[in-house]
Amino acid sequence: MIQENPINNSTDCLPVIKYGESILRTKVRTVKDFTIIPEIVSSMYETMRYENGNGLAANQVGWDLNLLIIDTRNHDDENGYNQIIINAKIIHSEGEIIMEEGCLSIPNIRAEIKRPETIIIKFQNIDQKYYEQKYTGITSRAIQHEIDHLNGKLFIDYLSQTKRMLIKKRLLEISKTGNPSSGIIL
Repeated sequence: MIQENPINNSTDCLPVIKYGESILRTKVRTVKDFTIIPEIVSSMYETMRYENGNGLAANQVGWDLNLLIIDTRNHDDENGYNQIIINAKIIHSEGEIIMEEGCLSIPNIRAEIKRPETIIIKFQNIDQKYYEQKYTGITSRAIQHEIDHLNGKLFIDYLSQTKRMLIKKRLLEISKTGNPSSGIIL
């Protein structure tokens, strides 16, 4: 997901994988070797901040691992979280809410997407401890968006056939050049 506050350039950023690359449509592997996680996470945070995101899945930067990071502290509607989430699985969801979403892997395309309002996830932290935690608001949305990435699903998969047709040309441009010739909000 994308947030609105720009930051300074960074040399430790990883390239963000764009729409059309197969890793974005592949279910990632469970993290078993935690020794590599701190270095990956550090680069992921630099990338997420540089790209003005509020969440990033490991496969968006080329890692086939069930790992995501979020930082939703810059949103006024809640306190927000800054968290590393490993081997995540949604174990409960309730309610529904429609909010606008965008994606670092699908630049300049945004759309209203319906998702559960509240989720409970089971996950591990960087120290391999297991947790179950409840999330709501933008943090719930960001986590769901990133877990979808880890399962090979993109936010555009929630769009109606008609809306998908409206962005078809732009998606083709992203897969060829990394950016569409024009943006769109659906």
